[in-house]
Amino acid sequence: MGSNSSRISDLPKNEYLKKLSGTESISENDPFWNQLFSFSFTAPTSSTELKLLEEATISVCKSLVENNPRTGNLGALTKVFLSRTRELRLSAECHNHIFIWQTHNALFIICCLLKVFICEMSEEELQLQFMYEEKSPGSYSSNSEDLLEELLCSLVQLITDTPLLDITYDISVEAISAMVVFLSCQLFHKEVLRQSISHKYLMQGPCLPYTSKLVKTLLYNFIRQEKPPPPGTHVFPPQSDGGGLLYGLASGVATGLWTVFTLGGASSKTAASPELTSPLANQSLLLLLVLVNLTDAPDTPNPYRQAVTSFKNTQDSSPFPSSIPHTFQINFNSLYTALCEQQSDQATLLLYTLLHQNSNVRTYVLARTDMENLVLPILEILYRVEERNSHHVYMALIILLILTEDDGFNRSIHEVILKNITWYSERVLTEISLGSLLILVVIRTIQYNMTRTRDKYLHTNCLAALANMSAQFRSLHQYAAQRIISLFSLLSKKHNKVLEQATQSLRGPLSSSDVPLPDYAQDLSVIEEVIRMMLEIINSCLTNSLHHNPNLVYALLYKRDLFEQFRTHPSFQDIMQNIDLVISFFSSRLLQAGAELSVERVLEIIKQGVVALPKDRLKKFPELKFRYVEEEQPEEFFIPYVWSLVYNSAVGLYWNPQDIQLFAMDSD
Repeated sequence: MGSNSSRISDLPKNEYLKKLSGTESISENDPFWNQLFSFSFTAPTSSTELKLLEEATISVCKSLVENNPRTGNLGALTKVFLSRTRELRLSAECHNHIFIWQTHNALFIICCLLKVFICEMSEEELQLQFMYEEKSPGSYSSNSEDLLEELLCSLVQLITDTPLLDITYDISVEAISAMVVFLSCQLFHKEVLRQSISHKYLMQGPCLPYTSKLVKTLLYNFIRQEKPPPPGTHVFPPQSDGGGLLYGLASGVATGLWTVFTLGGASSKTAASPELTSPLANQSLLLLLVLVNLTDAPDTPNPYRQAVTSFKNTQDSSPFPSSIPHTFQINFNSLYTALCEQQSDQATLLLYTLLHQNSNVRTYVLARTDMENLVLPILEILYRVEERNSHHVYMALIILLILTEDDGFNRSIHEVILKNITWYSERVLTEISLGSLLILVVIRTIQYNMTRTRDKYLHTNCLAALANMSAQFRSLHQYAAQRIISLFSLLSKKHNKVLEQATQSLRGPLSSSDVPLPDYAQDLSVIEEVIRMMLEIINSCLTNSLHHNPNLVYALLYKRDLFEQFRTHPSFQDIMQNIDLVISFFSSRLLQAGAELSVERVLEIIKQGVVALPKDRLKKFPELKFRYVEEEQPEEFFIPYVWSLVYNSAVGLYWNPQDIQLFAMDSD
């Protein structure tokens, strides 16, 4: 690095990096720093080259680790950067391109060094590296200054206080990336970290007052989805006839280093897709999710979670409760629009977090009259289950479950009429209600799970969402009604098959092999539990909204034989009473009407019969209502999930998969 272009392969031999990591101490006032920060190099164009950049950085880091206890150069580098950040806001207002460009490069170097240091040593050892000064070998500062904490607080202030301009876009992205790196020690521990120096810095001391401001800034970065400036425009404006040496270097940074920030991905990690139009929004959302999912300190709840779970709408004029710290206001309409437009894993996780934990957001979302803008992308995630990872599907499903806890939502979705759902390919849907489409997609998810993943919790939550909606089913589309009965048919066949296998296993000779027999009794119990749930859903609809759903009655009559075997089954006798009554009542009226009836005539008889059926003959059952309850110690799920998103989605950050301990990574 320095005022010459370099290739990645040349970095370990670069004279400026060798001096930084060498045996000579460098004063904070040395002109060397300006030379070090004036660099460009040919940018990586593939994940392999990004990995090479990491490997080149490792060699420099090892030298620095060895020599820094005597030179204190890491501390000097950090102090030079800190002195520059204090002038950053003024430099942005004055459009001091050179100063901002060099400050960005300083942060880029620190971030690269930090990433390797955190991977190679404990937090305590890292803290020591920042405390070494130019004294006798191995000595460190004895004063109260904590340079590592000061660096982290400086990054927080840089993110919250630096105006977002073309010339500050990339340093804002790099500051957010550096904070992610600061917290990445979690990647190198198999267990969830419950005590950490970096966590302590963020939850106590000088960083704490910036909590609400940082969360608000990260949320607005996500909402605004600001695209990066065109290459060559965000560092220096065009100049005539080549523009001299500095312009050439700046252009190298614009077209070279910027690619590093937008590549993202190496080894098993997928390179950033063209859909990633805003690196700033992407990094901001990842950092926000990391902060929100930090574990509570023994005596301090996570302030970032407090901020996310309590912020209010800008139109809410009620006073902030004094008992809730770190709250703030944000434009809910803009937030809602951004959540509707984004379908990434991390955006879905943010939506889940807000609906589950922020009652202000949940109330606002449920009051919207354009709910289809939010629900349709969630349904498409579930519909494309084969293309999504299991966590993403699970989050989308839990969002639906949370929404269906509200009766107003369950009523309103049947009033929204959609036309030509192009992504639904099983059948052409020229016109269908949002409620019927939701039923179709959830049933499809159940059937996919039955044949592929066989996840009991996915089954349970799908059925819970249908159960919550069942009393409010209105004007079900004929295809939705058919699919409800088709799912019951599939379950019935599976029940009979397992029952037959269980019977045969009891009659057959005892196996002499060591292979254990399948637990047919448990399988049968699970299937019967699901069948009962389906019968309860059908019963709930018939009991509460029979007159609104002639298509469901038609589908019941068409497949009436399916239910015969369950009439006398001890597990289903009670719930079958109403279904049997409806089937018998309408079958009788159809017999009276004669044979060879058209579909239209059958539906007409059903609509007339609904009026004649005495409602008091239908037995009342307790209302079906299921609520999502987060499991105990949710951090055991969410923290590895969030860091897997960081690993796969972070812009320009690469970690060797062989070093990661938190979750399993392929190293292909």
